[in-house]
Amino acid sequence: MRYAHEVDKVRTAERALMARLPEGTLMRRAAAGLAAVCARLLSSGREVGLGVYGAPIVLLVGSGDNGGDALYAGAGLARRGARVTAILAGAKTHEGGLAALRAVGGRAVPATDEAGAAAEIDRADLIVDGMLGIGGRGGLREPYASLAVRAADSGAVVVACDLPSGIDASTGQVDGPAVQADVTVTFGTYKPGLLVDPGARHAGVVELVDIGLGPYLPDPDVCAPRGDDVAAWLPRPTHESDKYRRGVVGVLAGGEAFTGAAVLAVGGAVHGGAGMVRFASSEHPVELVRQRWPEAVTTVIGDSLDQVGRVQAWVAGPGLGTDERAEALLAQVLATDLPVLVDADGLTILSRRRDLLWRTPPTLLTPHAGELARLLGTDAAEVEARRLEHVRRAAEELNATVLLKGSTTVIAEAERPVRVNPTGTPWLATAGTGDVLSGLTGTLLAGGLPAIDAAAAGAYLHGLAGRLSADPNGAGAAPISAYDVVDALPAAFRTLSA
Repeated sequence: MRYAHEVDKVRTAERALMARLPEGTLMRRAAAGLAAVCARLLSSGREVGLGVYGAPIVLLVGSGDNGGDALYAGAGLARRGARVTAILAGAKTHEGGLAALRAVGGRAVPATDEAGAAAEIDRADLIVDGMLGIGGRGGLREPYASLAVRAADSGAVVVACDLPSGIDASTGQVDGPAVQADVTVTFGTYKPGLLVDPGARHAGVVELVDIGLGPYLPDPDVCAPRGDDVAAWLPRPTHESDKYRRGVVGVLAGGEAFTGAAVLAVGGAVHGGAGMVRFASSEHPVELVRQRWPEAVTTVIGDSLDQVGRVQAWVAGPGLGTDERAEALLAQVLATDLPVLVDADGLTILSRRRDLLWRTPPTLLTPHAGELARLLGTDAAEVEARRLEHVRRAAEELNATVLLKGSTTVIAEAERPVRVNPTGTPWLATAGTGDVLSGLTGTLLAGGLPAIDAAAAGAYLHGLAGRLSADPNGAGAAPISAYDVVDALPAAFRTLSA
């Protein structure tokens, strides 16, 4: 797991550690790690590749400790022969860091010298963003905003110190101009804003430098699983396994108007490792599922699920419709003592029947921003801008585990760290892929995983299958369909087994 902590917890841990260390030790540890990453980029990066000696480096320096980190890192690089110039953009400058830079031949240019600052940025091979630290809020103001734009247009590699200036460290929210980094070197722990869009898009590749905070940090606020975490969660068949022990998932999906959702959800379940998939719907979607997935056990239903047979978890909602019959069928599913995943049309029904959610067994909701907005009575744009805030609120208010789909998929459960999915590709933004995710994740529920683990593992595998189907040979991504994602699921599972 990659663990992330919000600003207040980081500050408290830093104070506790600094009380045990000589003054300035923590800043020098951070600066040494930052300088090491910059040196590696200069020596091995394809964009630069000319080594540290003689390399033109620019530091964008703000008023706080973030600027001090950048200045001390610049001093370390100057000692190795780099030509380092600090552009002083803050109302004040860290005196010790500036003195250390000047002592080894580094230069300083005030940001008020706009022509001089622009010339330095334009000829830099590498730019270090040290303007704002983790305490920054809101978009960048001048002169920071203009410096960020100039850096983005320069062609230099941009390295952010702790996090890109203009990003809210605790939420990932971006209000106005912000630095676009190629690499972010963060200290002590990840910050949630580095893992969650829109902040994550500004961070580039994130590298963590250990400065000794670990023993002083409480439980994380956000965590992002790695492949080995997901592999450890997945149910694996043994020699004693049979189709019932592996998990039987029931899929209630599809109506006369939206048959494809049923076919895709069943496909996600079939390739998600289910021992058996039981599909229940009206006659036409049942016939289509029989044709495409003959291994699924299908039942044509009217207004009751009594004939479906025993299942160990339900997936309900994709293409189901939102009329009275669909509402009654969803109510039957939620009245069981089984884990239930609700998606798509099922979520629309719940937006007017939230009372159905007050149940004891696990409930997993998989909305996109618009669906979650309807459930919470808010605006989709608000959900997109503050994903962490809204997914946490939803988990509390709706008595459910909530997987919020989007450019960053986030998963919340009451009194647990939010999980952030690190896989995926923009090519997954196509009709039907959410139905595949539902079938896959519902199968993991039927296999016995807790709801939060099933959601995190399902999102990880789904995103990995999207990447594999969009770019199977590493030659460049291409458009994909939801069926392509279904077909790539076995390869995604194999990747975790390698």
